[in-house]
Amino acid sequence: MEDSLGSLAWVAVPALVLIGYLIRARVRGRVRFERVERERGSFLLGRGVMEAGYWAMQPLSRALIRLGVSPDTISWCSLVLGLISGIRLAEGHFGGGALLFALSGLCDALDGMVARATGVASDGGEILDAVVDRYSEFFFLGGLAWYYRPIPEAQLLCWLVLLGSFMVSYSSARAEVLGIELPRGSMKRPERVVYLTLGAALSPLTVRWLETPGARPVPLGHAMVLALALVGLLSNYWALERLRTLWVAARRSR
Repeated sequence: MEDSLGSLAWVAVPALVLIGYLIRARVRGRVRFERVERERGSFLLGRGVMEAGYWAMQPLSRALIRLGVSPDTISWCSLVLGLISGIRLAEGHFGGGALLFALSGLCDALDGMVARATGVASDGGEILDAVVDRYSEFFFLGGLAWYYRPIPEAQLLCWLVLLGSFMVSYSSARAEVLGIELPRGSMKRPERVVYLTLGAALSPLTVRWLETPGARPVPLGHAMVLALALVGLLSNYWALERLRTLWVAARRSR
């Protein structure tokens, strides 16, 4: 029941947000956000989808500001939700784990919005946000790797995604320090969160039981495995592209 409700909630809420934003854009025009204009979206997460997400989060950020919730508190909530998500995934509750990880990603977006709106954005807050992001992804993928331990191929995909996500983030951080512009590409954190949680949310609906000798039956969610393969391959490809750009730029500067 938990997995079914989690899967339905993950699918229904974004669908309602997109429908609501399409109606709003049709009646009053699109909403422009500085960060969306800067990121410009990608072929895996279009600008319209990003605008819809930021548009839907505006009332939430205003409510948090009125309640006096600090950005750091929201970041810590993101970390706790990511940890619980990993635990639920390790136990085989894909729907619930997907919903919790989606909420963790929501908090990750809201902490920056609240910080900028209240004028308290700082380097310390950015460091905390980056650390929470890395730990949350590790909890999610670590939970999956533990659950898929009887299936080496699926477990290997988990580690591939973990490597790619860390290297994409590392290359972005190095480029920012060195002042180097990277190719736009894809598989930044928002895209990884969307596709990984979508795979987990759809897994209870696309499940096949895999009998493993000497162990309990493990449901091999095709949607989750496909999502891991997609994110793992693309994130590592774009990480290598970014590192190549950094390498070339560093040699030229020398």
